Amino acid sequence: MSLWYLARATGAVTLVLLTLTVALGIANQQRWAPRRTPRFVLEHLHRSTSLLVVVLLVVHVAASVIDPYVQIRLVDAVVPFLSDYEPLWLGLGTLALDLLLALVVTSVLRARIGVRTWRTVHLAAYACWPVALAHGLGIGTDTGTTGWLTWLSVACTAVVLAALWARLTREPAPVAAPLAPTVPAHGLRVAGGPGGPTTAASSASRTAPGPAAVGPRRTTARTAPAVRRTTHDRELL
Repeated sequence: MSLWYLARATGAVTLVLLTLTVALGIANQQRWAPRRTPRFVLEHLHRSTSLLVVVLLVVHVAASVIDPYVQIRLVDAVVPFLSDYEPLWLGLGTLALDLLLALVVTSVLRARIGVRTWRTVHLAAYACWPVALAHGLGIGTDTGTTGWLTWLSVACTAVVLAALWARLTREPAPVAAPLAPTVPAHGLRVAGGPGGPTTAASSASRTAPGPAAVGPRRTTARTAPAVRRTTHDRELL
């Protein structure tokens, strides 16, 4: 009985996380992000929720196959519409699993298969969500007893429809232009002497020759030293 509860719980949580993955994928494609929140945060969140969906889906399938309450073979979890138990609804769940596995494999091999092929297969996520929703509504026993799974499915549908409506009616956010490097108005800074860095203009002004240094150097004639005349010389004159 515990495996049955585990299969129910993981199936419901997987549907919620798959809904969040689709909504985050639309937000990343349209370059939407809350204020003061970098876009790479949403990208990492989208990737993390996708991986968590795969992990919970593996647990959901394993619990459903191991549980002896319903006879589900391992091949029924891989090949759709072969099971004797609810072939349509169980086959939809198997189809959703196959689409998700194709998405994971192409994401791993993205560098080899190319971006165009990866993007084409990545669109399968939009088909995976309604298939998984129909699987839960058709095979889930809580839709007719307590009804909580029905309300959960309605809430997930509202979130995906709101994200799709916003994508169809709103323009993508503009791409921010890269900032160009700016040069100070007083010139480039160059390494200076002991007094610290100086600018190229001030360094050139210091090393340029002044007006007095331009042209040939002027030479001055030497004057003869004054001769002191004595009284005897005066008498001779």
